[in-house]
Amino acid sequence: MLSKALVFTCSMLDQFLKNRLALDESKVLLNNLIQGNGSLPQQNSNKIIISLINIEKETARPFSNWNQSVMDDKFAAINLAERYNLDILVSANFDSYSETLHFLDEVMLFFQANHVLDASTSSGMPEGIPKLEFEIEKITYHQMQSLWTAMGAKYQPSIVYKMRMVSIQAGETTNFIPAIRSTFSNVVL
Repeated sequence: MLSKALVFTCSMLDQFLKNRLALDESKVLLNNLIQGNGSLPQQNSNKIIISLINIEKETARPFSNWNQSVMDDKFAAINLAERYNLDILVSANFDSYSETLHFLDEVMLFFQANHVLDASTSSGMPEGIPKLEFEIEKITYHQMQSLWTAMGAKYQPSIVYKMRMVSIQAGETTNFIPAIRSTFSNVVL
């Protein structure tokens, strides 16, 4: 689901940029900023790069298990889906600084206009993802400097968004539960 959510977000952002700026070529790429050997990926040149920088488990959980009927007298117990929040770094890597700022501005307009993507607002929503929510992650200058240093990259104009509630559900049965056929009440008042 992580990959589907990220690829879909890139696709939607790319289409937004193509429509707004009358572009023929894709300008959004899901990629690392630095390769394992420390070099810059060639394909990142003159692109908006989206990189996954953190995965955080959402801890708000319902208090019940999910049971699915499999026969008249049995239910399958299935673990609840786990939900994750993804921090994504959106950086602009263009030859011209003014073009870099222009594209970053357009990215911010996209996420402001599309803070929620779901089937009612976006065609082609991936199966198993009911919606994606985005909000700007508040990062100080020092935190941003630390992030870029940890990645081993030179700073480029960028912004961090939190993509909320990406669900992961394996759908594996943990056990079978018999159905309740009758209830008895032996209470004497």
